[in-house]
Amino acid sequence: MNKKSIEDLDLKGKKVLVRVDFNVPLDSDGNITDDTRIRAALPTIEKITKSGGSAIVMSHLGRPKGKRNDKFSLKPVVGKLAFLLGRPVRLASDCIGTDTEKMVNQTASGEVLLLENVRFHKAETDDNLAFAFKIAKLGDCYVNDAFGTAHRAHASTHAVAQLHEGNSAAGYLMQKEIEYFDKALSNPERPFLAIIGGAKVSTKIPVIKNLLNIVDKLLIGGAMTYTFVKAKGGNIGKSLFEPDQLETAKEILALPNVDKLRLPVDSATAIDPSVETEVISHYRWDLIPDDEMGLDLGYISAEEFKDRILRAKTVIWNGPVGMFEDDRFAVGTRIVAEAMAELTKNGGTTIVGGGDSVAALNKFGLADKMSHVSTGGGASLELLEGKKLPGIEVLTDKELN
Repeated sequence: MNKKSIEDLDLKGKKVLVRVDFNVPLDSDGNITDDTRIRAALPTIEKITKSGGSAIVMSHLGRPKGKRNDKFSLKPVVGKLAFLLGRPVRLASDCIGTDTEKMVNQTASGEVLLLENVRFHKAETDDNLAFAFKIAKLGDCYVNDAFGTAHRAHASTHAVAQLHEGNSAAGYLMQKEIEYFDKALSNPERPFLAIIGGAKVSTKIPVIKNLLNIVDKLLIGGAMTYTFVKAKGGNIGKSLFEPDQLETAKEILALPNVDKLRLPVDSATAIDPSVETEVISHYRWDLIPDDEMGLDLGYISAEEFKDRILRAKTVIWNGPVGMFEDDRFAVGTRIVAEAMAELTKNGGTTIVGGGDSVAALNKFGLADKMSHVSTGGGASLELLEGKKLPGIEVLTDKELN
C-alpha cells in the first residue's frame, strides 16, 4: 500500500479537496452525540491550513438516497468543526454549482470551507464521472482521509481521485489505518491472534477464511458461536444461530487449517435476556438446556481468551463476544478489552475494528488503551477479507528511489 501521503503534496497556496468521514450520529434534535470522527480528521485539516492551503472539506451524512433532505444536512457538523478547530468554518449550500464555486474561490489560504452532503446527489454513489468532474475542479489536489468509506467506489472517494491523477494522497487518518492493517496482515509480530465476534457468522465468513491463512490462532465469540456449535451437532437451546449458514460453517470446520480456529468451551446463559434477573448459568457450549440461550463467554472461555491475548504480540479484534450492552452479559467482552489494554501496555500491537467493538471499548473507557481503533467498520472488514479498497487503490503511488 505504497501510496502518497499528505506530506508528499505541495499545499501552499493550493485549494485542497479533502474527503473526510463526518457521518456522525445525531439525536432526534439534530445534535451530534459522538464527535470522534470529526476529531479524527482534525490533524489533516490543520496540516492543510498551517501549510498555507485552503481546506475544501467534503463528506456524506446518513443515507439521503440521492435527494436533498435537511435531516441529513451537515449544518450540525459545521459548528462542531469550527469549535474544535478554533476558527470560523463556512458551509456551502451544495457540493457543486456556481454558488459553491464562488465560495471556494473566496476561501483564502488557511481557511476552511465545508461542502454540503455529497450524497444529496445520486451521482455520488453511482461514481458518476461528470459529477466527479464538477467536484474535482474545485481543488488543485485531492486528499482522502475517509477510511470509513474507502471500500466504496463513490464519486468523492474514487472518481475525483482519478481526475486528480498524480496529485492525490492519503490524509493522516487514512495513512494510519493503512499502516496498521498493512503491517498486521503482511508482516505481523507473532504470535498473531485474531478474535472475531458479533451476531452473524454470514458477514464474517470471508474474514474467517482469509485470517486462517495468516494468524497463529483465531478465536470465535459472540452469537455466531452457536451456528458453529449447531453445525457440530451440539445443543444450543434458544441461542441465536443462522440456519442458512450451517453448511458453510461445516465447510469451515472441515478446512485443513481449522486447527487454528478455537471456539468457546462454555457459555453464560439465561432463560430470557429481557427478564431482569441476575441468575445466569454457565454450561458447556454444546450442552445448553432447551429453555436457555447463550449470551456471553463462560468463565473458562473468558479466562482462555485472556490468556491467549496476553501471550500474543499482535491482536486484531472485530466483534464483541457477548451481549455487552447488558452489564450481565458484558463480562467476556470486558475481559477481552482489558486483556488487550494490558497487552498494549506491555508493548504488543492491538487493533480494534467494527462499530460494536468500538462501542464496547467506549463503554469500558478503554478506547485510548489500544494501539489502533479503526474508524471504518465495513472498510476494515474488507481488508481482513484480503480485498483491495477502491478508495485507497486509486490514490497516487509513491515513487520509490
